[in-house]
Amino acid sequence: MNRRKLLLAGRAVIIIALAAVVWLLNTTRSQALGMLTQGVDTRPAVEVFPSAFGLDYEEVLVESADGTKLVGWYIPTHNGAVIMAQHGYKANRVEMLNQAAILARHGYGVLVTSVRAHDFSGGTQVSFGAPVMADLDAWYRYLLTRDDVDPQRIGILGNSYGGMLAIEYAADNPQIKAVVAQSAYSSLTDTANASVKFWTGLPPFPFAPLVLGWAEREGGFEANEIDATQWIGRISPRPVFLMQGGADQVISPDSGQKLYDAAGEPKELWFEPELGHTDFDHARAREYESRVTAFFDRSLGR
Repeated sequence: MNRRKLLLAGRAVIIIALAAVVWLLNTTRSQALGMLTQGVDTRPAVEVFPSAFGLDYEEVLVESADGTKLVGWYIPTHNGAVIMAQHGYKANRVEMLNQAAILARHGYGVLVTSVRAHDFSGGTQVSFGAPVMADLDAWYRYLLTRDDVDPQRIGILGNSYGGMLAIEYAADNPQIKAVVAQSAYSSLTDTANASVKFWTGLPPFPFAPLVLGWAEREGGFEANEIDATQWIGRISPRPVFLMQGGADQVISPDSGQKLYDAAGEPKELWFEPELGHTDFDHARAREYESRVTAFFDRSLGR
């Protein structure tokens, strides 16, 4: 091959490599923006209501500290205790209705909450930091206005992203007396590989680190600070009950163990090797009802 052909071949390789880099950066930035945003027209519809489970309820609207409007359902308490129930990432209140019905059968009130960029709540940017903590605080403040609620008997329950939020909020608010987290993120970086593959179909490397990098840039946060293992220890001596499935494909299956190891006493971990993401209340319905209600009975009193 003469010198001219070698130069042309070299240029072609460089052009292909540059095109691959541009495609990689554009693709991962697009995925990061998709991870951080959820417009109203792309959200799952709210087509099931508490009445479908035989529950009396009230529609509730509150405002977060920055004026963002948040929607929820309140199912009245019959024993003075109330559980805040927070759905997962890009889900809505419907996700929590089965768990709400279980708790209501045992006399608990349930405040089925939503946060910004979810359900019919305001905002389009999904938060992993202070704004979403302000959302949960607005819901907690709402409970303090109700005469039927004993403010010393408020617990919180969350699924997945909602489980992580529940842990973070309880760590910041000592008035939350007990925490149940089903399939909670241990940290954003820990779960990135599984989440990127699940949500996008892309291989974890090199996509996960690049998606996280773009998310940090576009979302204005540090991924290594979104870490429930750094928060959960502050909940002690209030009790924590964690659930994790070994067949989870949405988050890393060892997330529950990492959270358990980082938590203070009293703490419980229910691990089922064959269960997937947030499967416990359906796949192990009777045991879920028995264990979760017993946990709240012990923690909040009857």
